[in-house]
Amino acid sequence: QVQLVESGGGLVQSGGSLRLSCVASRNILSIMSISWYRQTPGIERELVASISVGGDTYLSDSVKGRATISRDTVKNTVYLQMNALKSEDTAVYYCNAEYIFEQYWGQGTQVTVSS
Repeated sequence: QVQLVESGGGLVQSGGSLRLSCVASRNILSIMSISWYRQTPGIERELVASISVGGDTYLSDSVKGRATISRDTVKNTVYLQMNALKSEDTAVYYCNAEYIFEQYWGQGTQVTVSS
């Protein structure tokens, strides 16, 4: 089992930037993949970005070109850098660690983009 702690959210103006962090309590190279999801009331949970143990990355169309997912394997931390933020990026962002048959979630960090 692994514990995940997200941070870095906050209130930013449209066009601003944030870097979200997900700190894992275990070696992230032992985790099949780590992903960022976001949840907005009235909208289904959305996969935003993911990074596999091999370093392969994925970005959703909604953030492609504006976001980068990266990791620090020494600090066991995965980052989501988000630029050119839009109001539709407002959501609670959750970190998810995926194993073959189970997954773990962090508590979430709120991102609010004002106009």
